[in-house]
Amino acid sequence: MGGNSDKAVGRVKKAAGDLTGDRQLKSEGKKQETAGAVKNAGKKVRDRAHHVAEKIKD
Repeated sequence: MGGNSDKAVGRVKKAAGDLTGDRQLKSEGKKQETAGAVKNAGKKVRDRAHHVAEKIKD
């Protein structure tokens, strides 16, 4: 899954865990949401590094 998908699914799991009192589901949701945020941050870093490399070439 992509970063945004992971974040969305994580939020849903976290909310479902809250509603049902399932601490494990809530924890899984938090982890998945965080993983999505990390994926997005990594993509931003790659994109910026690529942009800088292109500017250096010119």
